[in-house]
Amino acid sequence: MPALSPQPAIAVVDGPGTSRCSATNPASAPRPSVGLVRVTTGAISLHVAEDGDPAAPPLLLLHGIIGSRATWSWLVPELAERFRVLRLDFRGHGTSDRAPGGYTADGYVADVIAALEQAADGPCMIVGHSLGGAAAAAITQRRPDLLIGAVLEDPPLGAMSPGESSSLEGNPLMDGFRFLRVAIPEMQAAGMAHDDLVAVIAATPHASGRTFGEVFVPDGVASMASSLLEVDASVLDPVLAGGTGAFLDPASPFGVPTLVIAADPAQPDAVASPDAAAHYASMSADVDVIVVADAGHSIHNEHAGREPFRTALLGFLDAHARA
Repeated sequence: MPALSPQPAIAVVDGPGTSRCSATNPASAPRPSVGLVRVTTGAISLHVAEDGDPAAPPLLLLHGIIGSRATWSWLVPELAERFRVLRLDFRGHGTSDRAPGGYTADGYVADVIAALEQAADGPCMIVGHSLGGAAAAAITQRRPDLLIGAVLEDPPLGAMSPGESSSLEGNPLMDGFRFLRVAIPEMQAAGMAHDDLVAVIAATPHASGRTFGEVFVPDGVASMASSLLEVDASVLDPVLAGGTGAFLDPASPFGVPTLVIAADPAQPDAVASPDAAAHYASMSADVDVIVVADAGHSIHNEHAGREPFRTALLGFLDAHARA
């Protein structure tokens, strides 16, 4: 594990050899279910799944690119004991409206603001992975009044100076995106069954050299399959072209307590830049960074990352969430 010192705000967490996903199996813990709501931003209607006590403090979960609300299903039963849990499908994802030409940083941030203003009913805890982490970070800068705290899972934090590239080119995720840009429409047009896609994903080589079935916990593979069968593949076009736009202003601090949970930089698909994370930690009042040893980009869906992610998240919520 590469050392990230001398930054004092950065800690390293060792991951276990196996996941404890059974402790948070949705089938093992009943929860009150509020249902589904729609929020709007402009002409776009967005899907928000809602679970837990309607009177409980709100917590908004955000997925990554080509993901969906399904990626957080394993975590909902535990969180719904304390929070009204909201899970947004970004535009073009899940059952939210398609928005050709609108898959930009500003578009995704508008989606989050709509969910916070129309569904959260007050300042909210927010948790986001990848794209969701970048969007959540943007809210800490642009609309901190809507938040209590933020947890950012391996987010692309962007360039730190003018002229610096924020592209993921060279990261194996980009090769996967190029393949999926072609494969997703073909799978959807063929009416591929969910279980068949789960088997295909499980056998597919992962950037680590193992298969997705070896790297991911089983429900992580299943949620990926669900998401791929629902997503508009054109959400990948701006990512592949480097035209998504900037989420963050490197001159602005994060305006609420924030925890960055970063992938191990030694993993080939790690996204969060240690330098960028340290930059925001140094200029913000309350930002901590944890690096999860041996975990790649999809920390919460990986055997190496799920339990460290869960532990860090719950510790942050204990420290910062409102009762």
